[in-house]
Amino acid sequence: MKTIYYNGRVYTGSLPLVEAFVVEKGKFLFAGSSAEAKAMAAEGDVLSDLEGHFVCSGFNDSHMHLLGFGNALNAAQLAKHTESLADMISCLKEFMETHPPVEGAWIMGRGWNQDYFQDVHRMPDRHDLDQVSTEVPIYAVRACGHCLVANSKVLELLHVTADTPQPEGGRIGIENGEPDGRFYDNAMDIVYDAIPVPDKETLKNMIRLACKALNSYGVTSSQTDDYCLFRSVPWETVNAAYKELEAAGELTVRVYEQSNFTDLPSLQAFVEAGNITGAGTDRFKIGPLKMLGDGALGARTAFLSRPYADDPTTCGIPVFSQETLDEMICYANEQGMQVAVHTIGDAILDRVLHSIEKALSEHPREDHRHGIVHCQITRPDQLEAISRLKLHVYAQSIFLDYDNHIVEQRVGKELASTSYSWKTLMKDGVSVSNGTDCPVELPDALACIQCAVTRTTLHDNVGPYLPEQKFTVQEALDSYTIRGAEASFEEAVKGRIAPGMLADFVVLGEDPFETEESKIKDIPVLETYVGGRKVFG
Repeated sequence: MKTIYYNGRVYTGSLPLVEAFVVEKGKFLFAGSSAEAKAMAAEGDVLSDLEGHFVCSGFNDSHMHLLGFGNALNAAQLAKHTESLADMISCLKEFMETHPPVEGAWIMGRGWNQDYFQDVHRMPDRHDLDQVSTEVPIYAVRACGHCLVANSKVLELLHVTADTPQPEGGRIGIENGEPDGRFYDNAMDIVYDAIPVPDKETLKNMIRLACKALNSYGVTSSQTDDYCLFRSVPWETVNAAYKELEAAGELTVRVYEQSNFTDLPSLQAFVEAGNITGAGTDRFKIGPLKMLGDGALGARTAFLSRPYADDPTTCGIPVFSQETLDEMICYANEQGMQVAVHTIGDAILDRVLHSIEKALSEHPREDHRHGIVHCQITRPDQLEAISRLKLHVYAQSIFLDYDNHIVEQRVGKELASTSYSWKTLMKDGVSVSNGTDCPVELPDALACIQCAVTRTTLHDNVGPYLPEQKFTVQEALDSYTIRGAEASFEEAVKGRIAPGMLADFVVLGEDPFETEESKIKDIPVLETYVGGRKVFG
């Protein structure tokens, strides 16, 4: 049985728009005029009037944390309460009252950002969270995910003192000779490792929650880093949760697992168990080795080649040494695995480029699609190297909503003038996909597309930052569809509305090609389909 969609404005991946398309057995059969599509109708087929609405391929968030998003949906939503520290604390108090913890449980919040606080000009500390409770363990993760603050109860449970050794690739905050409750990058694992471990059914519920939310934003594919959320949960359990949901028909987002490992023996065991890039199905598939190179710009833990312009005492934090990056990237490349490395500062980008070039010189590969995740603070020589090495870039245009306020003050005018230069990379032939790094940001594809097109903030009109780096609407849509498929070697099976492609598509309330640039974020998502099946709307 075919479903014939007609009377629409359909973006197939090229212009001009067409009117109609046909879906059969989960794939697109045809795209063209309404008359041609209707002529394909046979007895028992379904005709669906699009009523002039815009349709494009389903959105593909090329870097996010799906399991982390599901976990965050069960936490206090601090992003809406970050205009002041007092508001953040009130939110945590209210959450604890409405979600009274059972014995042994912890309270979690996610989404604060001290740069938005209007009552104080600092990060929260353990004494602030002690106002919520000194008996229940409480921690709150910064919006970027590279810093958290915990209350005194957590420090007590973890036996963290001023004498606790500082971990490699992270930092335990110390103030006036005592721990201040702040944990940065790898030091956060000390907290995460102590949290009660969720079982497989809990993981499945997190995935269900996240998929439902993603579908509401028109997202049909997620390239997701999940293994690092609960380090004490084996990757086998995470994979089993996904596969069981797939078997039950409940996995409504296609998942490409950006497989996060921090040491070579663990990666070797993973690969030797048969997990290499591309292994799996069109619903759940193993993607690249994912590594976390440095921290975040907002927390001043992104690793820069020079001191921060607004804090000369630090250059940020590299999570791995050059030697560790070399051995893991070289091993993955030798085994035929793709590699994707979180790289925000230009100093860590130097290290990652060195490792990738070394790996490819030792074991040349023509179509490796190794990638740079974020690719924010860059120099011209590094942009040239990314193009020369034929790397993929996983951009997050939506970061401009916040970073427009801070990038120049953090890194200085010189570095800021060549950073977030994704259009330059595109012009040099680099495949640049887009995403949100959710739950760092909401998985709002249309808001992200707007930031790509305007290079301004979403609400207070700060910018445009480097306006010559603006995407066209078509380039922005392609970064969320075609280029996302290229990131996962799947451009032959998804990312466009064309015969033989998977029938993943989204119906929008307005045509982004005809919408005022500053209002793209307001376009409603009416319906979302995965494999021809409606999953939202």
